Amino acid sequence: MRVFRILAGLFLLAVFGWGCALLAIFIFGRRDEARPADAIVVLGAAQYDGKPSPVLKARLDHAVALYRRDIASVVILTGGVGVGDTVSEAEVGRRYVMKHGVPRANTLVEPAGLTTEQSMKTVKRLMDGGGLKSAILVSDPFHMLRLRLLAASLGIRAYSSPTRTSPITLDSPTEWRHVVRESFALPIALLREM
Repeated sequence: MRVFRILAGLFLLAVFGWGCALLAIFIFGRRDEARPADAIVVLGAAQYDGKPSPVLKARLDHAVALYRRDIASVVILTGGVGVGDTVSEAEVGRRYVMKHGVPRANTLVEPAGLTTEQSMKTVKRLMDGGGLKSAILVSDPFHMLRLRLLAASLGIRAYSSPTRTSPITLDSPTEWRHVVRESFALPIALLREM
């Protein structure tokens, strides 16, 4: 009987922790902390034949809007080459922001990362190499909490600025699927950083 109570208690604790993670991801994704910084970092998303997917386009449009507000003078674009692709998400992003007024000299690319962790580790090296200390992180709302925690673990002074125009954000069932998926990725990322 005692073993059953212990197992039931552990199960309830795990469910409570998971619920807290869901709530934290959802609430944190609603915060926009955009302020002057050294760089704007745009997390990659799919691209199709050299054109940004709707999700990537929303992130890039948000970054361009921040750049035009003089939030930062450097835009760092991330994302590697997916299976079957010939160009990286980062390079597609660079071309897009350049067409929308960001000079090439004001862009840096991280074209190898296939995960958030890989991309952010390279972003840290790019920032260190350019003397950049702070960054505005641009991605979808569900991604912001894990992204901020990862940036902090790498020593990047980061602020979140989630896009509000992504198809994921505008479609509640899709957004909640991403929030639930993220609620499992968040503890794994935290354990990895310990």
